[in-house]
Amino acid sequence: MNTLAEENYLKSIYHLSLNAENVSTNQLAALLNTKASSVTDMLKKLADKELINYTPYQGVTLTPPGEKIAINIIRKHRLWEFFLVEKLNFKWDEVHEMAEEMEHISSNELIDRLDRFMGYPKYDPHGDPIPDCDGKFKVHDLKPVSAIEINESGIICGVRDHSAGFLQYLEKQGLTIGKKIKVEDIIEFDRSMILQMETKTVQISREVANNLLITL
Repeated sequence: MNTLAEENYLKSIYHLSLNAENVSTNQLAALLNTKASSVTDMLKKLADKELINYTPYQGVTLTPPGEKIAINIIRKHRLWEFFLVEKLNFKWDEVHEMAEEMEHISSNELIDRLDRFMGYPKYDPHGDPIPDCDGKFKVHDLKPVSAIEINESGIICGVRDHSAGFLQYLEKQGLTIGKKIKVEDIIEFDRSMILQMETKTVQISREVANNLLITL
């Protein structure tokens, strides 16, 4: 049985490993808002359990058992987010912290029944893929709005930033999952973008464009 802290570390290593072959102690410390010495202590524990491959100063990777645990935690988190939004009518900016607590429920039977009850959803309310009971999931081929040019268009399918403030901003602008957008103009001064939507035009900063994901 793994502790809540151990599960959070495994999940964090998994997320960081999507953008780096080896995850560093400093990356984990920054993500988890803790000291590098505390991270080192935890990595030694996880290595002793054979959940990670860890060599000091050379980074860390998940072992197959560690990756399985991490993906299962992510599955639970995203299923609970879907449930809270679709069945209990929470907004997409309200559910992350609740799901952070609920993802540590240990009963796989409960999670399998939850998955079945909701019709085996493929994506959570933020557009992230939900792993199935075997840890498999389908990933959208996404790119940030900032990567497309004038007159190109796409469908909003995800976000990089899950913070409540960012999601509330998108909600206010109508830039939510499933909406179609077209780049009408890119302002040369600051590279902000003017997007044409079905019923209105909005201007977004480069930071927003970097964190808003679409499929073409």
